Amino acid sequence: MNKIRVVLAQINPIVGDIEGNYKKIVSSVKKAKKLKSDFIIFPELALVGYPPEDLLLNPDFLSVSFQFTKKIVDVSEDIVVLLGAPLLENNNLFNACFIIQNRKIKYVYKKTSLFNYSVFDEKRYFLFGNEMPLIFNSQLKFAVTICEDIWKKPFSVFYDFSHKVDIVFNLSASPFFVGKTKRRKKILKNLALKTGAYIVYCNLVGGQDELVFDGRSLIFSPQGEELICAKSFDEDFIVVDLDVRKKKLENDNIEKVRIEDFSVKRRRSIIIKKKDSRENRLEEIYKALVLGTHDYVVKNGFEKAVIGLSGGIDSSLTCVIACDALGKSNVIGVIMPSQFSSQESVEDAQKLAKNLGIKFFTVPIEEIFKVYREIFKKHFKKVADITFQNIQARIRGNILMAFSNNFGWIVLTTGNKSETAVGYCTLYGDTAGGFAVIKDIPKTLVYKLARFRNQQAGFALIPERVLRKPPTAELKPNQRDEDDLCPYKILDKIIDLYVEKNWDLKRIIKEGIPQDLVFKIISRIDRNEYKRRQSPPGIKITPRAFGKDRRMPITNRFIIKK
Repeated sequence: MNKIRVVLAQINPIVGDIEGNYKKIVSSVKKAKKLKSDFIIFPELALVGYPPEDLLLNPDFLSVSFQFTKKIVDVSEDIVVLLGAPLLENNNLFNACFIIQNRKIKYVYKKTSLFNYSVFDEKRYFLFGNEMPLIFNSQLKFAVTICEDIWKKPFSVFYDFSHKVDIVFNLSASPFFVGKTKRRKKILKNLALKTGAYIVYCNLVGGQDELVFDGRSLIFSPQGEELICAKSFDEDFIVVDLDVRKKKLENDNIEKVRIEDFSVKRRRSIIIKKKDSRENRLEEIYKALVLGTHDYVVKNGFEKAVIGLSGGIDSSLTCVIACDALGKSNVIGVIMPSQFSSQESVEDAQKLAKNLGIKFFTVPIEEIFKVYREIFKKHFKKVADITFQNIQARIRGNILMAFSNNFGWIVLTTGNKSETAVGYCTLYGDTAGGFAVIKDIPKTLVYKLARFRNQQAGFALIPERVLRKPPTAELKPNQRDEDDLCPYKILDKIIDLYVEKNWDLKRIIKEGIPQDLVFKIISRIDRNEYKRRQSPPGIKITPRAFGKDRRMPITNRFIIKK
């Protein structure tokens, strides 16, 4: 029996920051070498960040990537480095794992199963690999895979490897959505049982535009036992010793690649302790929102964020998330009351700001609105009520953007998925900004997350009255959201069935929802694509979010009939 020491470097790279990612990778390699490790594995495309999208079409980008790949080769003495990076070979591009040992590239594995669904377009950039060799020395046999290689058809690609390898390594960039962890673990457990091998799975962590990668790198034993689960939504550096019962090398037709033996190292044994990273649904969603907000703001070079505080639930939750992501000193609130704003709303916005300890400004918009009204009287015989409502939202959007321009702050918008779905928002008004924190959070979930955060705080961090009062845009007298739409509980159910589950009209009606209401809501969802297309990116937490997941044409005459 051999003890093989493996390091999982669960890192948070920045797309395109090849030099910065290289420094992070080299630091991890040096740390692993000090611990006398045999292997260090990094996530998929760790050197360039994931997903690099059309950067992969830039020859300079690929050239710089390979230059830094060679620099990593130079620090690989006495350790096997499994590095995720692109490979350009004979004008063909591959999503690859460079297997590096003793300052040499021993083999380059090319991903065999490419993402081409949901948020991914890998077939746009990469060609399929067609080989999966058995890699060996006198101490063990192993295989290397990349993400989707074990997802879509988890066993077919290993048909010839069943019970022939000691370890299956998987470099992954698997983005988060609610419920994914359970699916991921089931696949890895089944793969361990199928191959009779350790499954060493290293996942990416961090926010990239609308995606959040949750980490949670894993190791399963040949018996299907979960040995290690790395941190969720944070970088981690895991060191484990695996007891390998070297399997006999057979004379078969499987391609084989030999690497050098590991040097005999005197080292203390690492005791494997399973890390309990289990979170409830609300906790993991909240962590995803915090990480996604932090990385979007910081990776794009901003230091501070500004938020319009209305005294409502959406802006309150967004502000709390921003403070947890960026620190209270880096979040600024702007309260912009109108003649339709209740005193309670103003008080609630002020109380939230004080509870959080953030700086805030009060900029009333009533006088500005009066100027607009006078101008309209000169040009319009009659001004529609919706015009006056939207002008107020656009005045507020202009004020927030002025703070952004003047101080270099990013504006965080506060619209939720329910509003975004049906267009209950004002283009260039409350949709104006740089990042939409709760864009993929339905209204009913907004309330649950707010209560969850208050529970964490141990007091009403978000004022209790905000949680109790009926939601309202306060753009006209006695306005209530649910009067303009329908009860949010029903609205969110229709959105879930139509957008997330892709049900048709008849099937949704069978859930006991009136036909006229279902038709009204799904019609509004379809015809408001133009608003969503012009809104800022936001964090994806559901399996099918608006944007990269659900891609509908703006110009579209297909009409669902009753």
